[in-house]
Amino acid sequence: MSHLTIRKDGRAGRITLTRPEALNALDHEMCLEITQTLLDWRSDPEIDLVILDAEGERAFCAGGDVARVYREAQAGNGDAVRLFWRDEYRMNAMIAEYPKAVFSFLQGFTMGGGVGLGCHGSHRVVGDSSKIAMPECAIGLVPDVGGSYLLARCEGRLGEYLGLTGARLSAGDAIQTGFAEFYVPEDRWEALKARLAETGQPDSVTEWAEPAPEASLPAQRGDIDALFGGESLRDIVNALRTDDSAFAAETLPVIERSSPLSMGVTLDIIHRLKLGSADIRKSLDFEYRFTHRALDKADFLEGVRAQIIDKDRTPRWRHELDTLPLADVAAMLQPVREVSLDFHDWETDT
Repeated sequence: MSHLTIRKDGRAGRITLTRPEALNALDHEMCLEITQTLLDWRSDPEIDLVILDAEGERAFCAGGDVARVYREAQAGNGDAVRLFWRDEYRMNAMIAEYPKAVFSFLQGFTMGGGVGLGCHGSHRVVGDSSKIAMPECAIGLVPDVGGSYLLARCEGRLGEYLGLTGARLSAGDAIQTGFAEFYVPEDRWEALKARLAETGQPDSVTEWAEPAPEASLPAQRGDIDALFGGESLRDIVNALRTDDSAFAAETLPVIERSSPLSMGVTLDIIHRLKLGSADIRKSLDFEYRFTHRALDKADFLEGVRAQIIDKDRTPRWRHELDTLPLADVAAMLQPVREVSLDFHDWETDT
């Protein structure tokens, strides 16, 4: 059963997620269907732009279907899980590099895999219900689906803070950090989609966009830049422990609940991307190095068990926060030689 509705609407290609009861969680079949659709539409003269949206008020897409991934892994189908991540990342890169305008309408929760689907296109629309986050460290993963690319491009140390804590972004904060571009009141979204389909003109969104609501992160920038500027996870933890601000008191318990290995690797990826010329493919490659090893060398299965399956909220992480070996972090980011992450070649793919 498909969880997507795909159709042509005037000058627009429409892809709608139709799984609201599961917060439009993304699975492997959905990724493959979206990818093939985008390939089919890239040279279709009847389609000028693509609209990605979702049914339900609660979420555009609250993430990948990690419960299904957990069941696959427990059943011994680890290769299928790795293939899902690989195909998902190829889809993320395709959206980021698509030759036509891609609009996404991000109501409610847009987290994890939803960020990869909705936050790499050319025109990302948020409203008052929007809540965007990369909370992967809490389940033993790293901000993936190109999330590290978005985090590395944030000003100052906002990327490190958002990646390690999974803090949720409001509409104003999403635009301020580059996760979204346009604020449009949600009661006007359907009219905007109709206009886009009628005209095929991406710039018409500017007629509907309004000034974004005030962002909350700028008021915290001083604390964030001061406390998340360390080279290692231990540096950040020590800074939080020795700071007497309310921000540090609120943030430290969040850090203490998440996987030390995931946070250490997340920090390393963001720092590597900041040092070089970050692009979506390089970011996805770093992320794939981790996720390819996540089932047997990281905390992912334990994190999903504790947070989603058994819901006991007491994960047994592989490392202690104060004794995470840097060698273990580096090992997770060694190149993958078994199955490489390749991307679509627009000149030859059919």
